[in-house]
Amino acid sequence: MATPEFERESLTHLDALYNFAMYLTRNPPQADDLVQETYLRAFRFAHRFQPGTHLRAWLFQILRNTFLTFYRVREREVAIAEDGVPDWDVPMFHDAPDDGSVATETHTDLERALARLPEEFRTVLLLAEVEGLPLEDVARVMACPVGTVKSRIFRAKDRLRVLLRDYETK
Repeated sequence: MATPEFERESLTHLDALYNFAMYLTRNPPQADDLVQETYLRAFRFAHRFQPGTHLRAWLFQILRNTFLTFYRVREREVAIAEDGVPDWDVPMFHDAPDDGSVATETHTDLERALARLPEEFRTVLLLAEVEGLPLEDVARVMACPVGTVKSRIFRAKDRLRVLLRDYETK
């Protein structure tokens, strides 16, 4: 059973977990359910958490494992409509820019480029660069060596440079 201090500390990561859940599910109700299930599991197994280690990485690992176990029925492929716009109606990140701004167009282009990356590249890039997890924690979440995480981040950034070359300054 989780202590009040553990619960309070773990809830500080709610927004980051929701962002990651939205990235995985592309569906707000499913993301809510995934985050709720993550916290239920975290609180239930709080006694397994080792104080002094990174709680945030532990929570991300629970969320990813829960998704892989219960929510991923088939390989997730981004559906693209005929006009080239992704078929989801919500942004990948819950704090995306408001509609009507130049930032929205850039943000949408970034989401499209990220969607074209292989899942293992997208996930490590989001965890390390967007959520700011240390590489060791990303490796723990992804269940792979740190060297593999570094390689995937490098390759993901390289592919994004190609996909977003229109944004290069000349």
